[in-house]
Amino acid sequence: MSGLLTIGLMWLVTYLPRLLGLHLGHLRLPPFWQAFLAYIPVSVFAALTLPDVLGSSEWPQRLVGCAAGGLIIWRTRQLAAGILGGFAVYWAVRVLLGDSLLHFPGS
Repeated sequence: MSGLLTIGLMWLVTYLPRLLGLHLGHLRLPPFWQAFLAYIPVSVFAALTLPDVLGSSEWPQRLVGCAAGGLIIWRTRQLAAGILGGFAVYWAVRVLLGDSLLHFPGS
């Protein structure tokens, strides 16, 4: 298969779903489907982050940071505050446990 054909097919499978989504914007979904689709971003985020948090040797520190970040987001409704707060708690737990801040996990 030629490179140009490969690029063309990749463009097609990327562009068509986006175009379809733009054209379906006026469609009214039943309440069941609206409620169902409202949870998809949360579930995708959980599927992407949970393995990295719990699959590490320092999972307790990461779990505390994630819990703190989630609590901050829940209470303030501010994503940036939750991310910064979660990282701050994670690093604070590492310092309190005596972990070297110059040693990064996986290195």
